Amino acid sequence: MNVGLRAFASGLCGLVIFGLVVFYPAGTLHYWQGWVFVAIFTVATIAPSVYLARNNPAALQRRMHVGPKAETRIVQKFIIVAAFVAVFAMTILSALDYRFGWSSVPMAVTLLGDVLVATGLSVAMLTIIQNSYAAATVTVEADQHVVSTGLYGQVRHPMYVGNVILMVGIPLALGSYWGLVVFIPALAVLVLRILDEERALVDGLEGYGDYMQRVRYRLVPHVW
Repeated sequence: MNVGLRAFASGLCGLVIFGLVVFYPAGTLHYWQGWVFVAIFTVATIAPSVYLARNNPAALQRRMHVGPKAETRIVQKFIIVAAFVAVFAMTILSALDYRFGWSSVPMAVTLLGDVLVATGLSVAMLTIIQNSYAAATVTVEADQHVVSTGLYGQVRHPMYVGNVILMVGIPLALGSYWGLVVFIPALAVLVLRILDEERALVDGLEGYGDYMQRVRYRLVPHVW
């Protein structure tokens, strides 16, 4: 099976699981926020995957190599598990919020959340297009080189910028304020991943130390 078909099969399986995570805790299929969220998530992930399958299957292959078993650094195995737990917890809590009516989120705020979800996923995918070595795991390949243009000229980890935007958007898109409670621990996990990833890149990727001196901020210019 070629990488495109495997990506489609993996995406379809992930969509089913994702739908269960959204709608089962919500206790209903009459959840327009959930349907819009799932639709945006599907389009914003499948469309770039199709593009990569046609134009850069190696980059798509790297993105599909994901999860604790795929990580080569012990600390990253624990970090990626914590990251998955945080995202699932955020989604489930947001759906439970809708079910029990803990929050009253205006439609405009929900739509803002949808925009943030689409933006976050788009930033992450644009990062892959600009840097085909941007993998889902922390690794350095033999022929890898430092990318310092495009988004990488602004911050050192643009893919994680997309993840932060996504994490803010998920609860709002699902009609929840309580889901934002998970944002702080999720952000802490992301910070730990970045710090360890930079140690690996400094040790294994030629020129990365110089790049860190030129682009001084990891996620937010003039902040961190």
